[in-house]
Amino acid sequence: MQVANANPPIRVTGRHISITDAIKDYATKKIEGLHLDFPKIIDAHVILDVQKYRHQAEIILFCANHITIEASEETEDMYTSIDAVINKIARQMRKYKTRFQRHHRPKQMNIRELEEQVFNTEAFHEEEPESDPTALHTEKYHVKPMFVDEAILQMEMSSKQFLVFLNAKSEKINILYRRKNGHLGLIEPDFG
Repeated sequence: MQVANANPPIRVTGRHISITDAIKDYATKKIEGLHLDFPKIIDAHVILDVQKYRHQAEIILFCANHITIEASEETEDMYTSIDAVINKIARQMRKYKTRFQRHHRPKQMNIRELEEQVFNTEAFHEEEPESDPTALHTEKYHVKPMFVDEAILQMEMSSKQFLVFLNAKSEKINILYRRKNGHLGLIEPDFG
């Protein structure tokens, strides 16, 4: 992994305020000071706003692995607002990093015996009236190439029940789904 962010482009925008070089340099240096190895910052946008005596700073970071981190803070001084919002962003980045590290630790293998169950095969052979199957709902889903670890991280960060992705290692379509017990399952095609 990369130790430092590789000079991400930083845009500083002002609402109801003219951006001076001092404020722009201050915000830029603070964002460049965020040197965490995960997530890697691709683009940063700083929005500064002044309304009466309220100075608001908002930062939006676009990071690798489709991660977007947003935070805003409002105080009576613009420099204090920038410092406070940088602290919030750093906490969120550490949160993503610890989640990432937690999922990439070697897992302990638990071996347990499963009870053998025999099913009644006659129940499967009952004849039902023939009917043409129909699709109840059709949806187009954009398939992104990613590794399984990235897909797991994406599922942890979202509330979706499944994720369809192109496995970058095997170059086959995989489905990662959330099981009823809260764990994740992976469906890999086998054409053998």
